Amino acid sequence: MPQKPIRKSLYFSAFVLFAVNVLNFYDRHVPGALTEPIRKEFHLSDTQVGLLGSIFIWLYAIVGVPLGRIADTASRKKLLASAVVVWTALTASAALASSFAMLLISRVGVGVGEAGCAPAATSWLGDLFPPDRRSRVLALFMLGVPVGGALSFFFSGTLAQAYGWRASMALAAAPALLLVPALLLLREPKRGASESNAAFEAASVWNILRIPTLWWIIASGVLLNFNAYSIASFLPALLSRVHGLSLAASGVASGVVYIFGGVIGGTLAGLLGDSIVRQRKDGRLLVASIASLVAAPLACLAILQPAGAMIAAVIFFALTYAALTSYYGLVYSAIQDLVAPNQRGTTMAVYFLAMYLCGASFGPLLTGRLSDLLARRAATLAGSVAVTETFRAIGLQQAMLEIPVLSVVLAVILYLGSRSMITDVARREAAVIPSHSLAS
Repeated sequence: MPQKPIRKSLYFSAFVLFAVNVLNFYDRHVPGALTEPIRKEFHLSDTQVGLLGSIFIWLYAIVGVPLGRIADTASRKKLLASAVVVWTALTASAALASSFAMLLISRVGVGVGEAGCAPAATSWLGDLFPPDRRSRVLALFMLGVPVGGALSFFFSGTLAQAYGWRASMALAAAPALLLVPALLLLREPKRGASESNAAFEAASVWNILRIPTLWWIIASGVLLNFNAYSIASFLPALLSRVHGLSLAASGVASGVVYIFGGVIGGTLAGLLGDSIVRQRKDGRLLVASIASLVAAPLACLAILQPAGAMIAAVIFFALTYAALTSYYGLVYSAIQDLVAPNQRGTTMAVYFLAMYLCGASFGPLLTGRLSDLLARRAATLAGSVAVTETFRAIGLQQAMLEIPVLSVVLAVILYLGSRSMITDVARREAAVIPSHSLAS
């Protein structure tokens, strides 16, 4: 049987799923790219700006668990197509917002739609590619995070400066008109199709939570996403306030950070992850731990650059982002090593519930709150009654120093997770029931 058409079909499926994830993160990052015009129009504090990011995540995390279960039992293609329609429609609806409350409602709807993307898509990819090639394909899929974020920052700020932030929101939904039909044309693989000896376990949440390494991975996801969403929500604002960039320029600079940092981190993660797993089962988590440790000093250098040192700040932010985003290809493939094929959607949903609800949801909110407090403190120390833009710049710069601190803690958590990885993979391989012995 000819292999070339099959290989083309595999890679076309992977490309479409990657494109879906790009749109996923493009629409997710639009409010971050448009922080300053939205803040000024609705007279928002940084705490309220953070809430705009956090409320999206709360719904995303909670709804993700039942959607993950659906991804393990029903059509992933239909789930993904429906999710894209929902989140893009709600993204566009923000263009009609006349109050901060309406903006919040639109972001809640986006969270509900986007919750179906990762559990279904990562489970799908796990059935397309065998274990020793998953770091590369999942790293490619997760390049949707930096590429989607970069494109959002590149285009959203520029479009907003030219046509207003509402037009930028509406246009963010347009790619769905092409992606939904492309997604519906794909052939969905059978669960376990890529396994040499496909095997299944009971796909209950309680069985998944009995895996010790998964607890360490969940804790690492909390810390990683706290940092990631703090950067997503406030990087353009930091570049504007500290380095004096315009809305469009801060968006382009943030896009450079995302595209270069994300591609470098994702590429290295894919190559190193698939190479080291052939030598040691815990290798992916060990490499992720080292990368997180490297991110800490890089983040300090990025955040503390003085006003005007924009190029140095962008370079160090890109290197920080590269170190942090290497996490996805390494850790997501490690998760798939830990669980059976019919547990992957549920496992990712449980993982997302914890890391988004406990990490990402608090990243924008607490960073924004800390920024407000430190800005007020700077104004008080200077003897000023008003908290001017100068003090807001100082407050945000100081608040973002939480990122290097949490990167060190993240490195420790990943190292601890690596210590139980070998035992847990061996347990899974020994305990599974061959799929041919189960009724379909």
